[in-house]
Amino acid sequence: MTDSVNNQKRRDFIKGTSVAAVGAGAMAFPMISTAQTVSMRFQSTWPQKDIFHEYAVDFADKVNSMTGGRLKIEVLPAGSVVKAFDLLDAVSKGTLDGGHGVIAYWYGKNAAVALWGSGPSFGMDANMLLAWHKYGGGKELLDEIYGDLKMDVVSFMSGPMPTQPLGWFKKPVTKAEDLKGLKFRTVGLSVDMFTKMGVAVNALPGGEIVPAMDRGLLDAAEFNNASSDRLLGFPDVSKVCMLQSFHQSSEQFEIMFNKTKYNKLPAEIKAIIANAAEASSADMSWKAVDRYSKDYAEMQSKDGVKFFKTPDSILKAQLKAWDEVTKEKSAANPMFKKVFESQRAFAARAAKWQADTSVDFKMAQAFYAQKK
Repeated sequence: MTDSVNNQKRRDFIKGTSVAAVGAGAMAFPMISTAQTVSMRFQSTWPQKDIFHEYAVDFADKVNSMTGGRLKIEVLPAGSVVKAFDLLDAVSKGTLDGGHGVIAYWYGKNAAVALWGSGPSFGMDANMLLAWHKYGGGKELLDEIYGDLKMDVVSFMSGPMPTQPLGWFKKPVTKAEDLKGLKFRTVGLSVDMFTKMGVAVNALPGGEIVPAMDRGLLDAAEFNNASSDRLLGFPDVSKVCMLQSFHQSSEQFEIMFNKTKYNKLPAEIKAIIANAAEASSADMSWKAVDRYSKDYAEMQSKDGVKFFKTPDSILKAQLKAWDEVTKEKSAANPMFKKVFESQRAFAARAAKWQADTSVDFKMAQAFYAQKK
């Protein structure tokens, strides 16, 4: 066999191998569908300057980037299209394509939804409640609730919030009796809990709280965290903030889409959305540590705010009131009881595991604080 024949055979073999490799590669890496850019108009339930609105924009930016511009989400602040408490209906009807808020705002439709964040959650923190939602049956229960309500939405829970303060007051509260008769802002099942404690509750969206306090329509109020509270102007109307509370110690955000429009998206875009919600959840929790701690320090050093720990007697009174409220709600609302018992079962092992295994970080913090 001549060299020229051998060379031709080698060339034919290499060519065949290359074609086979390309074919195998095409099978291993299918072409991602390309389509015209889909635009979606979102609205948050937050004022534009609030860090919560920033979290909504962060989610949209992640989706827009990961889809390569095939899906473009524009996020508008609260009130741009509808009022904050009307977001769920607007998304369901298609007036908006989606939104970012908290599920406690839909409390008036079914009190069970407020269990995603209101109350002590059987000792689970917000991240553990998200674990219940994803792995303990919470997502399926929420889908059932929205189905019963005829809400045409797809929901993603995201972003574990740190424990919220009891709130802003004219002077420190030292016992549960100090709360009685106060005109106080809160939302969700916290309304029932504080009402049970003798508080005169008014549920207002975030952007309306400080103006109401300034006009004397509220004696005290809670919203969420150091950054939001500072940006909303709480230090301008109060210099006393009580830290620690069970009223919303395990809350998280909800990202929602109009289901009809969502279902028209390609499978890979839906996967990007789901993963972006989880990525945003982690990113939000990290950003919160950085920003909240800065604003917490600056409110003390620059704004003259005094922070006080909520007395244990008030925390115990909250637990007692919560127990009474949830018994009443469970008796009157089968879905409430179903969600409540699902959380209880998950927490029976998860909260015990965390309590048994978590070290006391306050000990380490105090040790190094005195080393300064």
